[in-house]
Amino acid sequence: MNAICCIARVPDTATRIKIGPNGKSIDPEGVQYVINPFDEFALEAAIQHKEAKGGELVVMYVGQDDFAKDLRQCLAKGADKAIHLKIDGPLGPQGISSLLAEKIRPLMPASVFCGKQAVDGDVGGMGVMLAGLLDVPAVSKVSSLELKDDTAVATREIEGGVETIDASLPCVFTFEKGANEPRRAGLKEIMAAKKKPLEVEEVSAPAPKLSVESLELPPPRPEGRIVGEGTEAVAELVLLLREESKVI
Repeated sequence: MNAICCIARVPDTATRIKIGPNGKSIDPEGVQYVINPFDEFALEAAIQHKEAKGGELVVMYVGQDDFAKDLRQCLAKGADKAIHLKIDGPLGPQGISSLLAEKIRPLMPASVFCGKQAVDGDVGGMGVMLAGLLDVPAVSKVSSLELKDDTAVATREIEGGVETIDASLPCVFTFEKGANEPRRAGLKEIMAAKKKPLEVEEVSAPAPKLSVESLELPPPRPEGRIVGEGTEAVAELVLLLREESKVI
């Protein structure tokens, strides 16, 4: 059974973000882009799926910008092939899902691995939308995954406990941070990855169904203040939390 891993290109979480002149996007000047951190866990799970069940592992990326270096990293870690669907304009999660579904259908049956969300937009909807378009089950926010013959057992952390789900394959899985330990590629694997196929296919972006109207940084955090010391400050602190901060 084939495995597909969908990755996104996001700003490095250590980057200091500035708002662009249009007020609707970030200023790309000086921004370092990386593979979405949640997708790193999805890629490791996809590699383990390939090792357990065989088949071909294909990494897919939808975006306007070149991402060849990072796609080669995925190939070095164990993917067999990388595909960049190069779009001609910005695209929301619904559009990304539809383009991916169209490309994945000929590779079915295949299980699909994604991060639970991209750390820039934090929408978290692409994986579930993709499952709907492919007409396969979806398990989101997976914290661990055990593969069996034609099924998988996934666990999810929920409020107050852990949920265990039996899923039939093929399936779409989206992964939490810490679901596994992503591997590192050695020099031998990095060199071999240069010979693996990396396809760039130009596609037209469908009309977006989600648009950003404005983008702004959070307001600066106000300075703290000391209201007193010891038990004598408790009454005033409680009063300020109730009347000023309104948190109690």
